[in-house]
Amino acid sequence: MEQILVKAAQLIVSLSLLVFIHELGHFMFAKLFKAKVEKFYLFFNPWFTLFKKKIGETEYGIGWLPLGGYTKIAGMVDESMDKEAMKKPAQPWEFRSKTTGQRLLIMIGGVLMNFVLAFIIYIGVLYAWGESYLTTSSLEYGISVSETGQQIGLENGDKILSLDGMYLDNFYKIIPTVLLDEIKTVQVLRDGHKVIVPITDDDIALMLKSKGIMDVRMPFDCQVDKVIKDSPADIAGFKKKDAFVSVDGNEFKFYDQFKTYLSQHKNQIVKFVVSRNGELMNIPVTVSEAGTIGFYTQFDKHSADFMKYKATHYSFFGSIPAGIEKGYLTTVNYLKQFKLIFSTKTKAYESLGGFIAIGNIFPGQWDWFSFWNMTAFLSIILGIMNLLPIPALDGGHVMFLFFEMITGRKPGEKFMEYSQIAGMSFLLLLVIYANANDIIKLFH
Repeated sequence: MEQILVKAAQLIVSLSLLVFIHELGHFMFAKLFKAKVEKFYLFFNPWFTLFKKKIGETEYGIGWLPLGGYTKIAGMVDESMDKEAMKKPAQPWEFRSKTTGQRLLIMIGGVLMNFVLAFIIYIGVLYAWGESYLTTSSLEYGISVSETGQQIGLENGDKILSLDGMYLDNFYKIIPTVLLDEIKTVQVLRDGHKVIVPITDDDIALMLKSKGIMDVRMPFDCQVDKVIKDSPADIAGFKKKDAFVSVDGNEFKFYDQFKTYLSQHKNQIVKFVVSRNGELMNIPVTVSEAGTIGFYTQFDKHSADFMKYKATHYSFFGSIPAGIEKGYLTTVNYLKQFKLIFSTKTKAYESLGGFIAIGNIFPGQWDWFSFWNMTAFLSIILGIMNLLPIPALDGGHVMFLFFEMITGRKPGEKFMEYSQIAGMSFLLLLVIYANANDIIKLFH
């Protein structure tokens, strides 16, 4: 429960910052071009408002529905659907009286601020923490793979050599690269022999639905780091720092062999031998339906001998180009995901998630490094999503402005009104679909 609350808190703080910055972009450009801003709201406020205060010509407020926010600019068909105001003659301070260039900047102001925020965060993160990654070539025991990994042709102990003949030094980028760059083959070293594992569209579809595909293969000599409350391990009496010796008389060389053994003995009693303060103890445990007993592991310090990280630290001025490059690459990689989402072969749209999926990208404990990285990533997502040419999004307004700039004619007010309704309805259905996916996943 504590982890859920921490994740929810991080999500709320992150979204609040992102929505505020986005709406501030619209607000600043509107003020720059002397357009009247009637309302500036964090979150939506159907039926009632949590807080509001009028300062000058603008009402500032906080809504209760965290699906976004809005800046109501006079003379504009937007989420408020204020049709009466649009029937009156245009006034100099209204949005519709501004030039197409000014209206364009007002509409993309929010997106620009989201990208600027993301780049600033990445610069700050690189300056404060630097960056590090696990090198692919350092994995002495190779990889351990999930059931999905086995289905696509990988095996425990494989050592990744290359992707389509290209060596990738960052181990954590292997799976994203396979998914986003249309990798057709993975070359691995298996039992001393080079093996080529083909990657098909069906494999990509399977990987997109999987929570995990491969990880570092770890030796079995590990110990308990934390016992989950009321789990089989807790009920059996496991303690922090208990070191595993054997299970049912089996001494495993690798941790994945131990996990496989547990998954083969679901709902059965297995007998652990653990070392506690130098004393051997026999502990019987009932394996859960999921094939687990409920603990987190801590591996010996000698893991550094077969897992090497490459670290880079940046000066203040060095972090600026590095942060911009990271923001650019993150944007490019996210754009590549759209091809997967709309592909009927990979069916990535079936993996679309809502608030639960977004919340789960945050760690269960508050960690500022992870929080800022996730916030920067979400800021880029928010910027890109708002540029989609869908009425009710900024991209929809930009689309109509380009139409006006090319043809010299404004779309009719009725057309804009109906388009706004259609766009809002589509987005509402999309939100319902994504969050329904989250709920369905909870029961699977």
